[in-house]
Amino acid sequence: MSLIQDFMNAAVLETDDAPLQQRRVPTPKPGPGQILVKLSACGVCHSDVHIWKGHVRAPSAPTPFILGHEGVGTVVAVGPDVSGWDIGAGAGVPWIHDTCCHCDECKDGMESFCQTQRAHGLNVPGAFAEYVVADAAFAVPLPDGLDPVALAPIMCAGVTAYGAIKRSGLRAGETCAIFGCGGLGLYAVQIAARLGVRVIAIDRDPAKLELARRYGAAETLVADGKLAETVSADIYRSHVCINFAPTPATWASMIAAIRPRGRIVAAALVPDPVPVSQEWLTTTGVIITGTSVGTRAEMREVVEMHAKRALENDIVPITLDGVSHALNALDQGTAAGRFVITF
Repeated sequence: MSLIQDFMNAAVLETDDAPLQQRRVPTPKPGPGQILVKLSACGVCHSDVHIWKGHVRAPSAPTPFILGHEGVGTVVAVGPDVSGWDIGAGAGVPWIHDTCCHCDECKDGMESFCQTQRAHGLNVPGAFAEYVVADAAFAVPLPDGLDPVALAPIMCAGVTAYGAIKRSGLRAGETCAIFGCGGLGLYAVQIAARLGVRVIAIDRDPAKLELARRYGAAETLVADGKLAETVSADIYRSHVCINFAPTPATWASMIAAIRPRGRIVAAALVPDPVPVSQEWLTTTGVIITGTSVGTRAEMREVVEMHAKRALENDIVPITLDGVSHALNALDQGTAAGRFVITF
């Protein structure tokens, strides 16, 4: 630890819905089973907005309260009982810090549904800082030579999109309607298109739809007041509908678009209830399910996919002192792209 700074720069949450405070705080030290990562980049995610606003809270806040869970950097120290990590190795710092490792979900390799998982930037200090501690078993091994700025959003947005596609069971030749073409939706468009899926991209913003078409969408539709009527036409009926838009307003259109025996996947955090008829379920056989970030196996798979051919997104690089502006822009829906802090 002698070559590591004793103090680091961090953006600290001190008051909900207020600018993060730029602070010099002690550099953390890795404990048993942990690694210390010196960050090169960290994406700013909409989940960070929910935490910043105070809409999502852990039973006890970490000290210091540092958000961020799309970190990419280099291992600079390892704690006791760590194997498989060397100083200088590339490491990703995703949403999941650790899980219980013994519930049915963990034992089945579906640890993203562990009900006692701990997350970076929520339960433990996150990656809006120069250094962060990660659990060695949950940090993401990264290949050499990848651009950390482009790679950072893969740690959450990319793997969440990938996990949603996997959860849907999409197969080549099927049709998938993707609702919401922000950062996650645009990753999902690319991933589904690479699998040979016919993608219908839906959003209110024509500029995002233009990106979706560039990234592989076969069709694009503007989310207007007639969307439910439009998608009920046979040409748009879909085997899978995935919602990445943080609103219940997409629900009626997904019900209209889904084919019998289709699959509806909820990927956005939408707390509002939506109506569903059990009679409709019995007559259509439609499956409704949810997805949550991604597993360690899915993380390795999406990083490998990105390494072979980079998943694209409009990246907006910022410095650490610009993160409050980024959070506000995400909250107001005015973000011009995917914000990524560079160190």
